[in-house]
Amino acid sequence: MAVQGLQVEFQEYDTVLNECVSQRAVREGQRVHAHITKTCYDPPLYLWTRLIVFYTKCDFLADARKVLDEMTLRNVVSWTAMISAYSQRGHTSEALNLFIQMLRSGTEPNEFTFATVLTSCIGPEGFYLGRQIHSFVLKRNFESHIFVGSSLLDMYAKVGRIHEARGVFECLPERDVVSCTAILSGYAQLGFDEEALELFRRLQNEGMVPNYVTYASLLTALSGLAALDLGKQVHSRTLRFKLPSYVVLQNSLIDMYSKCGKLTYSRRIFDSMIERTVISWNAMIVGYSKHGMGREVVELFDFMNLENKVKPNSVTFLAVLSGCSHGGMEDKGLEIFNEMTEGKYGTKPEMVHYGCVVDLLGRSGRVDEAFDFINKMPFKATAAIWGSLLGACRVHSNVDIDVRTIREFMKEKVVVKEPGRSWIEIDQILHTFHASDRSHPRREEVRTKLKELFVKFKEVGYVPDLSCVLFDVDEEQKEKILLNHSEKLALAFGLITTSEGSSIRVIKNLRICVDCHNFAKIFSKVYGREVSLRDKTRFHRIVDGICSCGDYW
Repeated sequence: MAVQGLQVEFQEYDTVLNECVSQRAVREGQRVHAHITKTCYDPPLYLWTRLIVFYTKCDFLADARKVLDEMTLRNVVSWTAMISAYSQRGHTSEALNLFIQMLRSGTEPNEFTFATVLTSCIGPEGFYLGRQIHSFVLKRNFESHIFVGSSLLDMYAKVGRIHEARGVFECLPERDVVSCTAILSGYAQLGFDEEALELFRRLQNEGMVPNYVTYASLLTALSGLAALDLGKQVHSRTLRFKLPSYVVLQNSLIDMYSKCGKLTYSRRIFDSMIERTVISWNAMIVGYSKHGMGREVVELFDFMNLENKVKPNSVTFLAVLSGCSHGGMEDKGLEIFNEMTEGKYGTKPEMVHYGCVVDLLGRSGRVDEAFDFINKMPFKATAAIWGSLLGACRVHSNVDIDVRTIREFMKEKVVVKEPGRSWIEIDQILHTFHASDRSHPRREEVRTKLKELFVKFKEVGYVPDLSCVLFDVDEEQKEKILLNHSEKLALAFGLITTSEGSSIRVIKNLRICVDCHNFAKIFSKVYGREVSLRDKTRFHRIVDGICSCGDYW
C-alpha cells in the first residue's frame, strides 16, 4: 500500500514539474521543489534530474547546480543535463570542470555527454582538453556516432584545424545535414571558399538535403568568391523550396549580394526583413561602406539609431567610420568618433576605430592632423596605421612628415605576404588565376591576349608603374612581372570569354596594386566595359576609365 502511495506521489510531482518546464513557470517549480523538501520525500533519480532540467531551462544555473551537488546518486543524464546547460550559455570552463568532476566520480560518459562537452572546447586550453576527449572518444568507440562526430569536426573547424575536421567527417559512417553543414561552415568561415563549394556539390550528389543553415554557409563561401550567378541560383532555390525567411539566411544573402556589387538586391532583402539583428544592420552598412557610399552609410546608421531596436556594436562603428572616410564625409566621421569617445553609444573606440580616423584625416588631405592624432592616441600605433599615413603622404605629396622614418618603423614588422590570386566567374564556373599562372587550361590564349592589350594600351598612354615591382631587376623584367599579375590575367580572360559590352567582375585576395588599377581603368575606357574589381580592402567600380574609389584606396 505504501508503495502505491509513493508511486502516486512521484507521478504527481513528475506531471507538475514537466508542466513547469514546458511553461518556464519559475515560482510554481520552486514551490514543487520546496514541497518535496518539506515533506521529506526522497525523489527517485529521474525526478532529481527533472529538477535540474527545470532550473536550467529557467536560467537558474546556480539552483540547478545546487540540486546536482545535493544528489547522493547521479547518472550520466543528470551530469549531462548540467554540462549541457553550462555549454549552451557560454560557461565553458564550468562545463569542462564539471566533466572532469564527472569522470573522477567514476560515472561513464555516453555519446550525448561527449557531444555536449566538446562544444565547450574552445580556446587554447579548451582545445588541448578537446584533443584528450577525442582520444577518450576513440577508446570508447563513440567517434562514429553522428552527434559526437559533428561536435568533433565543429571543434576542429573552430580552431582552424580544418583538415582534421575533414578527417573526422570522412570517417562518419552516416552523415546528416548537421554534420554536412558543420564542415561546410568550417571551410567557409576559414576562407576556403572553393573547397566549400566543391564539397557542397559532392554532398548534394550524394543525396544531402540542405537546410537554411547549409545554404547560409554556402552563401558565405560564394560571397568570398563573388560568385554572383551561383549566389542567385542558391537564392532561387531557397524561394523555390519555400524555406522560411530565417534571419541568418537573409543576412547571408545581404552579404553575398553586396560583396558581388549588387547593393540594390541587398537593400531589397534588408527592407523586407520582419526582424533584423545587429548582423543584419552591419551587413548592409558594411556593403555601402565597401563601395564608398558614405551618404547611404550615414543615413542607414541614423535610421538604426532612430529605430532603436538594435544597438550598434564595434563592427557597426568600424563600417560607419570607414564609409565616411571613403565617401568624403570626414566631418561626419569625426563627429561620430567624438560621440563614441564621449560614451554616447556605450561602445568605446578600439584601435581599429582610431585607425579609421587616421585614414579619414589622411584621405581628406589633413595629413598633419593625422600625424598629431597618432601621437595622441591611447594605443601604440600599428604598422597598418603608419601605412595608412604613408599612403596619404604619397597621394597628397606631403613632404613635412618624414616618410623615411615611417618606412623604417614599418620594416620592423616582419610580414609574410600571401601569394596573389584573382577569380572571375564565367557561366557559373569559377576560374582562378595566380601571378604568372601556368595552370589554367587556356593560359596561352590568355597570355597572347594580354600581350596584345599591353601594346594597345601603351599606344593610348598607359605607362607601367614600375614602382609596384619590389624585385631588384631591370625595367624590362619588371614590365614582364607586372604583365603577369593575376588581376590582369583575369581581365584578359574575361575579355575573350564574355560578350561585347558586358561588365566584367574580378575578385582579388590582396590589395590591388597601382599599376593594375591603372590598367583596369584604361581597359574600361578602351573597350567600353564596366569593370568591378573587389580587392581585400574595398570595391572598385570602374566606368569609362573612372573609378569609384577616386584613385585612393
